[in-house]
Amino acid sequence: MADFLLSVAAFIVLMVAVGLVRVARGPGRADRMMAAQLLGSGAVGALLLFGAASGDAAVFDVALTLALLSAFASIAFVKFALRQDHPPQDDEGAK
Repeated sequence: MADFLLSVAAFIVLMVAVGLVRVARGPGRADRMMAAQLLGSGAVGALLLFGAASGDAAVFDVALTLALLSAFASIAFVKFALRQDHPPQDDEGAK
């Protein structure tokens, strides 16, 4: 069973590597962010499968930490994108 789990984890890592092409060549910021989220989700899935195959509990902690960092990265991206789309206006025109 461990060999099967490791094979599936390797397949997920391979598919995530294909997703790197989208991150590098994505036509827009949203496409790149979705591809980056795919990378994070794939990495979490591969780590969970590897942890189940090896029986090492520390790998589960790493996977959960990566999932948390991925969520924070998407929040930071949205805040950054909103800031670039709507630059602050000067108050001089109101005087």
